[in-house]
Amino acid sequence: MITSTYAHVRKNASGTGFAGLSGALHGEVILPGDAAYETARRIWNGAIDRRPALIARCVDAHDVRRAVEFGRQSHLDIAVRGGGHNFPGFSTCDDGLVIDLSPMKAVSVNAPERWARAEPGLTLGELVQATQAYGLGTNTGTASDTGIAGLTLGGGVGWLMGRYGLTCDNVRSFDVVTADGRLVRANATENPDLYWGLRGGGGNFGIATAFEYQLHPLGTILGGLVVHPLSRARAVLSFYRDLTRELPDELTVACAVLTGPDGNPVIGFVGCYCGDLSEGERVLAPLRKFGPPLVDRIQPMPYAGLFALLDPSLPAGRCYYFKGSGIEALSDAAIDALVASAEGMTSPYSQLVIMPVHGAATRVGERETAFAYRQAHLEVLHLAAWEPEAAGRQPPGRDQHVQWARQSWQGLQPLAGQRGYVNFLADEGTARVRAAYGPNYERLVALKTKYDPDNLFHLNQNIKPDTGATAGAPNLEG
Repeated sequence: MITSTYAHVRKNASGTGFAGLSGALHGEVILPGDAAYETARRIWNGAIDRRPALIARCVDAHDVRRAVEFGRQSHLDIAVRGGGHNFPGFSTCDDGLVIDLSPMKAVSVNAPERWARAEPGLTLGELVQATQAYGLGTNTGTASDTGIAGLTLGGGVGWLMGRYGLTCDNVRSFDVVTADGRLVRANATENPDLYWGLRGGGGNFGIATAFEYQLHPLGTILGGLVVHPLSRARAVLSFYRDLTRELPDELTVACAVLTGPDGNPVIGFVGCYCGDLSEGERVLAPLRKFGPPLVDRIQPMPYAGLFALLDPSLPAGRCYYFKGSGIEALSDAAIDALVASAEGMTSPYSQLVIMPVHGAATRVGERETAFAYRQAHLEVLHLAAWEPEAAGRQPPGRDQHVQWARQSWQGLQPLAGQRGYVNFLADEGTARVRAAYGPNYERLVALKTKYDPDNLFHLNQNIKPDTGATAGAPNLEG
């Protein structure tokens, strides 16, 4: 059965129309009613249930160019899917075109020169596996099924950021399809304005079809979990405040409230030390002795082992809603607010996560890349999670879980800064996006006006072009 949406696309697409798009792609076009459609339209967050008019599954940059041209000529909303891990669901849409990059998974590693070229369909786990085979790596996020594209373009907070900076700080070059269908390269010498904007500016300026990452030696890490009962939350957070005041670059420690395997709520630490292991044992000794803990699973492991340890807590298909905060420090008032949030958690799947942005990530100037939040601070993720009903309907408790996340976030707002990490923003509008980019926002608007004046790429943390800009080249130097 041809849906009305598909009929609209076929009728109104200019140029070659749908048949032309399907014939022009090396990949495939999936439509409502096709056998693959129900699976292809699903993304990681089970709370997002949208029905695009068509899905273009691209296998190379040629396909991406053709899909962009089709979407532009057909006046369709365009959503770009890499890993499909985006919390607010920007990687899909209703009645529009999803440009699905997930088949684009090629990766090559130049071990002698320590760099890797990776396509945007790769997940973090796949990139880690490819680079660890050579004893190399770069900073990545915290969940192996996150796509490298969204993580990198939004900045890239992760376990190795203290030593190696954000993920975007480690990109040497991007290949990008722009809104007018051109394939361009952006690096320090080619299109340097675009290179600046892609390092933290999200998907506003085009579709990245390849990333070239700088790699670093990365062997066995010292990592794992240390768990305490939730009844000790105040003492644990006070200890964490002292611990994170002066972290060495090699160590990143997150603090999290979640439900343990036995169904009891717990609070604990997740640590990753990426330096000399004997020094790591010394550095982590206070964390392991504090308590004493219920569980201490800090041990030498491959970097991928840390992801394997954490991935089961955030499975694909579960329903998620979240809010993000950035706070300078864990003041007594912040600890009070977090303890109240932890005690009021409404779902055994929900989490509170605190991660320090420190070290090398803070030694880049706020104007050197689009990512501006370079001050040392703590990122706090208020994550509500619940299981969907078998038939796909939201369970009756959804509203209370969402309300918990909102109230948890609101409790920290008197203590939070205006800036934020765009990958931890929900769908919150222009004011929050403007605040997140701080002094870089106007330069980003000028860049958007140059590369995407019609805001073709607007399903993201959107930077709107200046439609009233005067003729001539925008000021992109900042």
